[in-house]
Amino acid sequence: MTSFFTSSRRHLFCLSLVAAAAVAACGGGDDDADLSPISLQLEKIGGYSSGIFLQSAAEIPAFDAASKRAFVVNAQSGKLDVLDLSDPKNPRKVGEINGTSVLANGEVNSVASQGGLVAIAIQAKPKTDAGRVAIYQAADLKLLGSVPVGALPDMLIFTPDGKTVLVANEAEPSDDYQSDPEGSISIVDVSTPASPTVRTADFKAFNTRAAELLAKGVRLFGPTADGKGKATVAQDLEPEYIAVSPDGKTAWVTLQENNALAVVDIAKATVTDIVALGYKDHGLAANALDFADSDGKSPVINITTAPNVLGMYQPDAIAAYRAGDGQTYLVSANEGDARAWGENTKAYFGTAAIAATGTSPAVPAQAGDVTKGFVEEWRIKHLVHKDGFLRRAGDDLPAHLAQLAKGNGGALLNPANFAWCGAVAGDPKTCRDDDKLGRLKVTWTQGYQTNPDGSPKWYNAKGEADASGNRLMYDKLYAYGGRSISIWNAQGVQVWDSGAAIEQFIASDACKLGAKRDVDCKTYFNTGHDATAALDARSSGKGPEPEGLAVGTIGSKSFAFVGLERMGGVLVFDITDPKTPKRVDYINTRENWSTVFNDKAPPALDKVGDLGPEGLTFIPAKQSPNGKPLLVVGNEVSGSTAVFQLNLGY
Repeated sequence: MTSFFTSSRRHLFCLSLVAAAAVAACGGGDDDADLSPISLQLEKIGGYSSGIFLQSAAEIPAFDAASKRAFVVNAQSGKLDVLDLSDPKNPRKVGEINGTSVLANGEVNSVASQGGLVAIAIQAKPKTDAGRVAIYQAADLKLLGSVPVGALPDMLIFTPDGKTVLVANEAEPSDDYQSDPEGSISIVDVSTPASPTVRTADFKAFNTRAAELLAKGVRLFGPTADGKGKATVAQDLEPEYIAVSPDGKTAWVTLQENNALAVVDIAKATVTDIVALGYKDHGLAANALDFADSDGKSPVINITTAPNVLGMYQPDAIAAYRAGDGQTYLVSANEGDARAWGENTKAYFGTAAIAATGTSPAVPAQAGDVTKGFVEEWRIKHLVHKDGFLRRAGDDLPAHLAQLAKGNGGALLNPANFAWCGAVAGDPKTCRDDDKLGRLKVTWTQGYQTNPDGSPKWYNAKGEADASGNRLMYDKLYAYGGRSISIWNAQGVQVWDSGAAIEQFIASDACKLGAKRDVDCKTYFNTGHDATAALDARSSGKGPEPEGLAVGTIGSKSFAFVGLERMGGVLVFDITDPKTPKRVDYINTRENWSTVFNDKAPPALDKVGDLGPEGLTFIPAKQSPNGKPLLVVGNEVSGSTAVFQLNLGY
């Protein structure tokens, strides 16, 4: 690692600081407020493997400094694995916490730790029932108390004073969409851990404000159980992740599928606002992307613009920090997520046409049953085929889309907006090709022309406006995720986005893979995380998929650590100046990129490395078991927990 000072000058500089702690800091192991690193590099120094592959056996980590223990959600077992991290180079499992002792058949979803306490979120079975939050003592795993919370409690976070735990009750619908509980945020007072109390910040007050939220750009699109209406706002909003202000007064909650943020007054347990995050214009060079995973006639790595294709930021993880200007900012990992329920239910997708045989007459294709699920994601090549939707019945035709488009309808691309890829009136032509927009996954729920009352404006198969027609006309297409990280101010206004930088970096000569950083990233550009590495495999989805995120402060500098769920690895950004962040490092410790593997034939975990980073937690030097800042990462695909040391230069 390079250093600003020569060794002799650095020695003199450190001596001038006098204090022994400052001398240690010059070696890169402290977070002294007066000393800030000029370089940072991650090094994997240890890890723990659950031995379970491709079953989410290591997801969300948390750390307790006093007991030197890491707590890792093992979704496969439904429990919390407890790791002794006193020697970060050799983590070892010393226990587990089973949520069933608090909630029968319950499964641990998430964990947070602070001040010797461990809080866990436990989902019920079925997941649409109320869950619980339980508080344990980190040192001996003693259960101190628990409280009921909303449906599908997931991410938790302590307020800075350690007296309150907030949990995002995601309240996903059942797989058939027949039960759709209301999303909410539970605010649990743990100042007396043995008798916690809970208040709920819900969204009921917004049920009468749906039109206002839609006008702002909040995505509200979930159906009612019968498929004939719209869910209430409270049902439609699904809290995902929470950030808390440094003063502990305000929380910001990502509403991922809704592409929005909820603002919560913690003291009043009230949602004060819902902020739409807007859309990313992929027609701009700064926001270019690789949107084809089967490029055919194009270069395999083809990061380019796509006019009238918009990205929904849809952040998963979010964190708050205070910048040098004294203001609080939010950092988000813009993963993207579609609603896809009933994907394995054949009745939802209908039946294919059957040709006449002998004395048996032909049977036309039939649309599916809207009470069996709800799927909003579809590839563009299927959405805008000139022969309409029913050609995909019995395969992947969403029943709700068929219902919207009068059963035998279809969709077109506005040639005024999509001539760039070949669309003409009544026919998308080459826009459907695999090396163009064909394989990009988008939502069918928005982007088509509507009348003033919100109903579809119909066109005929020739592309002419026709009230008796059965073709939707798409002016814009909305893809999932920003393939980026963003910084927002406290009001939810974006002040910076990484644009195309993540994909461009992975495609560059500067990006290297493996613990030794000796493999070219571009060889495995946009590969997946749960199978043999396949170049470009994720380009038509959400690309590298930034998902997990942690923020750490070292000296006067703030850093964001971002897990790329699909491509793998951790990116590090210096976010000290929220308007001009800089990438400072990337490490990806997946070592096996060629072996064929799947859930039926998993590889040797000690040889494959870490796949699918899900959750990250930063450990500052003053709390670290080895006196140096650490980063702990849960990898859901490889079922492994990785420990990284931050090697700092001064």
